[in-house]
Amino acid sequence: MAVKIRLQRHGKKNFAFFSIVVADSRSPRDGRFIEEIGTYNPNTNPATIVLNGDKALAWLKVGALPTLTARRILSYEGVLLRKHLAEGVAKGALTQAEADAKFAAWKAERDQKIEAKKTGIKNDAIAKAKAAKAAEVKVNEARAEAIAKKHAAAEEAAKAEEAEAAAEQVEEAVEAPAEEVAETPAE
Repeated sequence: MAVKIRLQRHGKKNFAFFSIVVADSRSPRDGRFIEEIGTYNPNTNPATIVLNGDKALAWLKVGALPTLTARRILSYEGVLLRKHLAEGVAKGALTQAEADAKFAAWKAERDQKIEAKKTGIKNDAIAKAKAAKAAEVKVNEARAEAIAKKHAAAEEAAKAEEAEAAAEQVEEAVEAPAEEVAETPAE
């Protein structure tokens, strides 16, 4: 029986997440499996991987073949490196302590890269929020200036109308006494 380590799809359309399973290669993708060894959620940034590395390593040692995607996940989690180091220990190329030290150094470096990516994503989000806030402030200032200009223009128009009305009243006042004077002698 050919045993594979592969992904089993779950979730809804355009929002899938996967179980990492050990299954007979003849069984359907989402069908029967021997053992579930982890989960993979590509919807988060960075992707969330929960994997039982010891079980995965045990299955690799007895001959389970990972699919391409499962192989990348196992490599990302360091399972393939652990298998490689275990083979080196078995051949006598290095000691178990050296292998553990190499794996610990690799894991620390990988964790540092992941934290740097998470920090970068968070900083980008903060920078985008600040830029959006600054753009909103500019738009609000432009609107406030436009409203102030509109009010100033309306006030100037009102003052101009008042001045015209006052000028008309003055003209009417100047014309009215002349007409009254002209009417009085005729009476």
